[in-house]
Amino acid sequence: MASVVIVEDEASIRASLKHALEDQGNAVATSPTGMGALDLVVRTEPDVVLLDLGLPDIDGLKVLAMLRGVSPVPVIVITARDDDATIVAALDAGADDYVVKPFGVDHVSARIRAVLRRGSMSEEDPAIRVGDLTVDPRSRRVTLAGAEIDLTRKEFDLLFALASRQGEVVSKRTLLAEVWQQPYGGGDRTVDVHLSWVRRKLGETAAEPRYLHTVRGVGIRCAEPDGD
Repeated sequence: MASVVIVEDEASIRASLKHALEDQGNAVATSPTGMGALDLVVRTEPDVVLLDLGLPDIDGLKVLAMLRGVSPVPVIVITARDDDATIVAALDAGADDYVVKPFGVDHVSARIRAVLRRGSMSEEDPAIRVGDLTVDPRSRRVTLAGAEIDLTRKEFDLLFALASRQGEVVSKRTLLAEVWQQPYGGGDRTVDVHLSWVRRKLGETAAEPRYLHTVRGVGIRCAEPDGD
């Protein structure tokens, strides 16, 4: 059972989704507005938030940014907009996943389980070291030469997926399935965008990689830099 906050202004969608998730054993609270959702999240500390972008009082992306300022709660964006620009903007603002309307409740439930599963890595998982890079799944902290690197949830999950297979070339199909729980199909952009963000924070580029190397047509390999 998970505690879920639904932020959706359409009463029919809000009620049907609440009813269906409660039937599956979840504890569900709802809000039709962004500001109400912020108050609800702070008061109830839910396990996950389902956030519609088209809210009556404030844009959903702004709500997402404000949520990120007060809580680490996983956020799944629910949107009728399926263009790349909106999806990338939502992920950039801190969304952990997104679902495009119309959707099935089983689909949403699967996404909730996947997000919660990613957020509950075993405390026994050891820190991974690749040269001066350390990825610790217990604390979800990344350091480079002793300096902490600030990564979003998805950026951390992507780097962990690569670092845990140090030296192995990991396909984008595998990354899309493991990090985003999505079947492969037009997902290159999602992986590439997040990979570019991680590289920038590690002080490298695709043209001059140190830790994250693209093997054209195959995938990405995380490896210790030459000479380190």
